[in-house]
Amino acid sequence: MSRVFDVRPAVVFDDVRALVGPKRPDANVCWCLSYRVPSKLNNELRGPARGEYAEGLVRNGPPPGVLAYDGDTPVGWAAVAPRADTAFARNRKIPHVDELPVWSLWCIRVRPGHRGQGVSHALIAGAADFARQSGAPAIEAYPLDNQGEKVDLTMAYPGLRKNFEAAGFTYVADTDSVLSGFSRVLMRLSLS
Repeated sequence: MSRVFDVRPAVVFDDVRALVGPKRPDANVCWCLSYRVPSKLNNELRGPARGEYAEGLVRNGPPPGVLAYDGDTPVGWAAVAPRADTAFARNRKIPHVDELPVWSLWCIRVRPGHRGQGVSHALIAGAADFARQSGAPAIEAYPLDNQGEKVDLTMAYPGLRKNFEAAGFTYVADTDSVLSGFSRVLMRLSLS
């Protein structure tokens, strides 16, 4: 049985760091910036500079995503923003199907020890609510179409098609993006 998680905009940097930050401050981890910033900047931001940039996004707003909480403990993260503010605005492998100013949901992370409890489902719904409240007409995602096959958890960050279908997203188009041997599909949920 799935538990109920409170999903809120990511406005507490320490909670964001707990989900997407490194164990060591000098480590060069994504911080969920790879699709959020232009490629040149993504390559320039190394080690602690990545965390500082992510902290600026959280502090200066709008929030760069949503966090799922179990009580006061952050247990999940979803990156969500207007597509125009992401690398998906220029991505050649993910098609633009129309000119609607959609939001993109591109990363879901569930803290170890909390998987299999419904956190990712809560994050998808919470990200859609956040986009809706921010005026987005629709939200799209680019999950793996793994067709029930096992996926390496480190490469499952775009989410799985079945979880987006369960949240009411519909398949829109194939993409030319492949991750960990699985095709990614474009899925969308109307928010109007």
